[in-house]
Amino acid sequence: MGSKYTKRYTEEFKRDAIALVDSSGKTVTAIARDLGISSESLRGWYRQAKADRGEGAPGELTSAEREELRRLRKKNREQQQTIEILKKATAFFVKESDR
Repeated sequence: MGSKYTKRYTEEFKRDAIALVDSSGKTVTAIARDLGISSESLRGWYRQAKADRGEGAPGELTSAEREELRRLRKKNREQQQTIEILKKATAFFVKESDR
């Protein structure tokens, strides 16, 4: 299923759904069915909320850590591209100066 079929839910909706899981005593699957959403989505939101509260599985990243990782990976990609361009430019100018 492509991302064009992915519904976007507000942060408030996600928070309320997670609160229902915490307070209702019902399973994630039951709450998801009541709200008309996929249990995989709700399970993911719930797992992330637990990680953000410091209750996640060992090594699980908080939302802030995920965002930082995304930002650092993007910066790394950009720097790698810059390095490649500089290498090519250096090789070009070395060849030019040998003439």
